[in-house]
Amino acid sequence: MSNHSEVWSSQNWKKFQKDLFRLQKRIYKAMQNGDHRKVRNLQRLVLKSRAARMLAVRQVSELNSGKKTCGVNGQKSLNFEQRLNLALKLKRANNWEHQGLREVKIPKKNGNIRTLKIPTIADRAWQCLVKYALEPAHEATFHGRSYGFRPGRSTQDAQKYIFNHLRSQSKGHEKRVIELDIEKCFDRINHSAIMSKVIAPQQIKTGLWKYLKAGVSPEFPNQETPQGGAVSPLLANIALNGIEDIYPSVRYADNMVFFLKPKDSAEEILKKVQQFLTERGMNVSAKKTKITRSTAGFDFLEWHFKVQKNGKFRCTPNEENYEKFRLKVKAIVNNSALATADKAKKLAPIIQDWRNYHRYCQMDGSRFNLWYLRHDTFKKFLKDKNKGKNEAIKLVNKAFPAVPYSENKFVMVKGEKSPYD
Repeated sequence: MSNHSEVWSSQNWKKFQKDLFRLQKRIYKAMQNGDHRKVRNLQRLVLKSRAARMLAVRQVSELNSGKKTCGVNGQKSLNFEQRLNLALKLKRANNWEHQGLREVKIPKKNGNIRTLKIPTIADRAWQCLVKYALEPAHEATFHGRSYGFRPGRSTQDAQKYIFNHLRSQSKGHEKRVIELDIEKCFDRINHSAIMSKVIAPQQIKTGLWKYLKAGVSPEFPNQETPQGGAVSPLLANIALNGIEDIYPSVRYADNMVFFLKPKDSAEEILKKVQQFLTERGMNVSAKKTKITRSTAGFDFLEWHFKVQKNGKFRCTPNEENYEKFRLKVKAIVNNSALATADKAKKLAPIIQDWRNYHRYCQMDGSRFNLWYLRHDTFKKFLKDKNKGKNEAIKLVNKAFPAVPYSENKFVMVKGEKSPYD
């Protein structure tokens, strides 16, 4: 075991990343030049590349947050010998046999159930390897206003795009928005619609077919992209790519907002959207799709956007996001099983992550600058085993790290730029 451990840890990971990135940049450039034959040849090289295989195994067994999640075979993790063996097994990526998927039911806030379908660790490594080959080719074709699950793009890009469309210079106070919801998006994507748009050699397409068919429900045998696979968000982006051309809008995965001027017809836009989705086996959710005035405000990506009557644009954490965060902090603060110093240690990354996510919002005011939460935490720390005031202040400062915020100052990714460019 120790020998395998040394072999694994002594790998030159930086060189592997450089080697893979060099191939991916070549795929991106070939795709930009419209040379599909070269793209497919380079994708085959990625599948054969030892660097790509080793990085795929490392990603799913060591780096991903779901690295301890088991598939149908019950295997939760890999030791160093198994990781090296899996990297060798991925040499047969061209003829990969996909195992079944483990179903995990997750209750949603509206009372419905969302089903995650989780592949085995080996299948996740294969998907990761395939993603390395597919992503750069499709990055060259993806729309500039799509920001979800793409390299070099984030929710903050979508946030800034909304600011640009609704600020006073853009007469945001006159506009309406369509908050588009796609009914069971991942569950209804048509397999043929996805595969007709995938740019890849036949070996990869055959493997993807096997993956898609491993996760189907008997009711809809030709639909569904299983949620839980490493390649699923990319496949969803491939299927939905182009919906942004219908009208000025911003998309993050299957979440979307359209911006309407006073004379625009929401019905006409929704009709075109429905036509686009029908071709891919999906539908607009009539219950959840809303047409809202910008001055009434709307929620998107855990933020609340609103244009005030004076035309000033405002973005704050939305009610649900703040409440979830507050309860998480309270649960740690009131946990009598934890020592005060441990509470501060556990709180720090949670609070820092929350503040970082919202750093381009309006965060002044006692609520969002966390004055109340901080004060309640200080009182609790003061009571914990009679801590002195100075010690309690030190621990609170540790638990609530400062993060600078600059409202609407995020610098967006330009146009259709990509890290592979």
